[in-house]
Amino acid sequence: MTRYNGVNHLAMATGDIDTTTRFWRDLLGMPMVVGLGEPGYRHYFFELSDRDMIAFFEWPGVNPVEEKEHGRPVKGPFAFDHVSIGVEAEDVLWDLKDKLNAADIWVSEVIDHGFIHSIYTFDPNGIPIEFSHAVPGIDVRSKPVMSDRAPTDVAQEGPEPVPGKWPAVKKPTPKSERPVYPGAGSELFHGRKR
Repeated sequence: MTRYNGVNHLAMATGDIDTTTRFWRDLLGMPMVVGLGEPGYRHYFFELSDRDMIAFFEWPGVNPVEEKEHGRPVKGPFAFDHVSIGVEAEDVLWDLKDKLNAADIWVSEVIDHGFIHSIYTFDPNGIPIEFSHAVPGIDVRSKPVMSDRAPTDVAQEGPEPVPGKWPAVKKPTPKSERPVYPGAGSELFHGRKR
């Protein structure tokens, strides 16, 4: 089975990288660990944890999205509702709530979802953010919970991946045929020129 080790980065977009940096780095305290760019394009990465980052492309003409309440149903083309960032202690939720209030940025009350406690806010780009702390003693990763009163047939198959639902790999790429091509940023670490 494929094992993942987190979200390397979630890439968002902004038209104002400075305001975005002030929010994510300076207010929320997430170090900016990579900054790529050239005229008309920037791509900055902020550290969420030792394995996870959030990144922003800055492109001319990008405007903040209209704020949409987290989890409110929508219709039509749509791809993203909100990002939830885990915190290690309940006190961190309150610290973040206090920072956001001090900065005059809207933030919800602390909400109990049974397995997590959360606060909700928006970044300067209108991106909906949730900060969550796992309730001690409740581990949905080791003991998954399904409380949907009318789950789909696929959901009723259980929490584990179901083999045979997708075609099997018949011809894996041999190690001798696995080229890796330089992309934006490679010149910073390998001296390659684009």
